[in-house]
Amino acid sequence: MKFQLLFSSLFSQIKERHWWVGICLWFVLVAPAQASVILRVAIERDVNQVRVGSSTTATVKDSTGRSLGQLPAKSSFYAQAIPGGVALDKWQSGLFWIEPTGKGFVYIGDRWYRGRTLVIPTQKGLTAVNWVDLEEYLYSVIGGEMDARWPQEALKAQAIAARTYALYEREKQRTSNPIYDLGDSPDRWQIYKGIISESPNTYAAVDTTAGQVLTYNNKIILSVFHACSGGHTENVEDVWGNTLPYLRAVQDYDQNIRECNWVRTFSPNEIGSRIAGVGNVKDIVAEALSPFRSVKALRIVGDQGTKILQGEDVRTALRLKSTRFQVNKGADGSFVLQGLGYGHGLGMSQWGAYNLAQRGANHLQILGHYYKGVALTPIQPK
Repeated sequence: MKFQLLFSSLFSQIKERHWWVGICLWFVLVAPAQASVILRVAIERDVNQVRVGSSTTATVKDSTGRSLGQLPAKSSFYAQAIPGGVALDKWQSGLFWIEPTGKGFVYIGDRWYRGRTLVIPTQKGLTAVNWVDLEEYLYSVIGGEMDARWPQEALKAQAIAARTYALYEREKQRTSNPIYDLGDSPDRWQIYKGIISESPNTYAAVDTTAGQVLTYNNKIILSVFHACSGGHTENVEDVWGNTLPYLRAVQDYDQNIRECNWVRTFSPNEIGSRIAGVGNVKDIVAEALSPFRSVKALRIVGDQGTKILQGEDVRTALRLKSTRFQVNKGADGSFVLQGLGYGHGLGMSQWGAYNLAQRGANHLQILGHYYKGVALTPIQPK
């Protein structure tokens, strides 16, 4: 099934060419080619169908790389799961590649992306994967993770942290996941919205830090980050249980940020509906705290049983902004949780990076504050 795509504002978001492009093109012709790092980012996972398309005429290929034909520009088509493979327009195959011609963009779901598209069957339907150059992927991620109007030094710190995180995940997934390296959702990965979140400021942050990652003992680190900690980040073992020498608790600079001060009120029934096996909740007790007053263990007592949530489960089970909170009982029997912070509290605080940049810190100083004992290392694509 074919649909016309709205494309009027697309080209206003494309990175502008610079005067030195001609020189670079000449250099490419006379110098050995340097390999780029490609990421596989799952945009739609385990769905029955997905809309795909291209801003320019796109070549459609099968699993052997054989060209099956072309999709017209600025139109979208439904790729659908069928027994043994995928159906796309008039073709059926075990999988499909959609490769735009020229400098075209691909359309997946409801957004435009750089790179090309792989549509592949999975046990639960279809997965659409954006194969994209790492640096071009970061053009979008920086604008998704931070406000592009923030100080450039904060954006550059985010670029290096995001590049490092992406390569860490890529390396981890290569041995266990044959389809993709990362997804696009913030609950598990980095925010990736395609070209809509690109801007001149994100281009500058990525380009000026190109190829730079954080390492510890010559290994790429797990460079996690969060919105804000509420005054102090955490040691990783107090959140995830494991120990990493570079994810150590440090003073933060994100106090008095509105998004980082929160209050949640729960009825006993509401908590019972989210925590299986406890029934109607009678009491909530913080059983263990980190040295910086985050809840490491939360005991929930109900009329059908008691359950203890540990570490990150404290936040995710109740869908809280953070684990740094106090519990009070409301007059109506409700439970009022008043907290600080937004996220797991590990690694770089994005609002902390913003405030440090506002005070004059550069991106290396910001990164050195939040990730202990790390080195800045250029990557060598393979």
